[in-house]
Amino acid sequence: MIHHYFQSPEVLERLYAGPLGKHIDRFAKLLFDQGYATKTAQIKLQMVAALSLWLERRQLKAKELDDHLINEYLKFRATRHPPNRYEQSTFQALLKQLRTDGLIHISAPAVNDSPLDRIEKNFGRYLTQERGLTQRTVENYLPIVRKFLAMRFGTNVILLEELIPEDITQFILGHAHNGSPGRAQLMVTALRSFLRCIYQKGQTATDLSMCVPTVANWKLSELPKFLKPEEVELLLQSCDKSSLIGQRDYAVLLLLARLGLRAGEVVHMVLEDIDWEAGELIVRGKSIRQDRLPLLNDVGEALATYLYHGRPSCSSRRVFIRHLAPHKGFSSSTAIGDIVRRAFKRAGLQRTHKGAHLLRHSLATQMLNKGATLNEIGQILRHQQPHTTEIYAKVDWVALRALAQPWPGGWNHE
Repeated sequence: MIHHYFQSPEVLERLYAGPLGKHIDRFAKLLFDQGYATKTAQIKLQMVAALSLWLERRQLKAKELDDHLINEYLKFRATRHPPNRYEQSTFQALLKQLRTDGLIHISAPAVNDSPLDRIEKNFGRYLTQERGLTQRTVENYLPIVRKFLAMRFGTNVILLEELIPEDITQFILGHAHNGSPGRAQLMVTALRSFLRCIYQKGQTATDLSMCVPTVANWKLSELPKFLKPEEVELLLQSCDKSSLIGQRDYAVLLLLARLGLRAGEVVHMVLEDIDWEAGELIVRGKSIRQDRLPLLNDVGEALATYLYHGRPSCSSRRVFIRHLAPHKGFSSSTAIGDIVRRAFKRAGLQRTHKGAHLLRHSLATQMLNKGATLNEIGQILRHQQPHTTEIYAKVDWVALRALAQPWPGGWNHE
């Protein structure tokens, strides 16, 4: 595989030298499979060859390579070469490959078994096994609880039975103002779940979840932000569907605009979620529940075009893949928000709110204007609670006026 990147006999001899020489073909294939450009792959392979030469001079074998030796080599390299942005990723990928091939030992991860770690682990199990929450939600809750316990007990022994309502109030008042109202609501929800958990487990005599104050963020206090139908079309038309990135972004925007998917749902969508025969899309939402939505013609066509022409070839089962190497699924919902923001810029639309959720609100508003009921909108958006959809009732003032009854004893204007 190394011959795909180099043909010179002198260069090949240098690449195959040293204890890593016999493994460099496998590493070259890894780079090829991950879609690295030829020049980038050549730089990475030459780095591995230089590391192999360093190991040989120190009479070290490939199986002795580990993170400690890599750090030692990087210090040596820094005295002779300027910093290179590929260094860390190259050597970590090499270590991973050698461990996968069984050449070097996979050191057992350090087991965190402190009282705080055990409490966090037990709470995580409670959330997934008893509450049925997804791993994404658990990952949002755990840091909040850890911060709360660290603030309350510090380095002292954690005695959950000593928690009192003032501890909760003090924590929330000290941190609620650091982010958005939504972030503050997440904090109190996580804390309330934790306190309910330890009460149910008998670790506290009182259900302190009742003492967690509510954060003011009234859902019906303002109109939902949304785009007009013609503005949504401008965003879609801004994608260059003749380019690979344009095909991907167009499919992403259609899922947001036509089906009202959340950014996280788009990120975690896998190939098996598309049921082409039934014309349906499986959506994995906030909980372990799965929903099925109809695969609309334009959405299905955009997905098929992207999967056939625009999606990089890789081992990941994620539908949407990074365009730049290494080819893998997006790491977070931020990538979807970036796609939406770039579309706003291309379309020349100026809005304060430019996130992916804006297209979800726009779909709901458009459905309402076309005569859909709040129940129908809630079904499409997969709201678990009916009151979540109530905010859209504020949009169609004309429809609401038609439902208003005359005020008893009002003036007679005839």
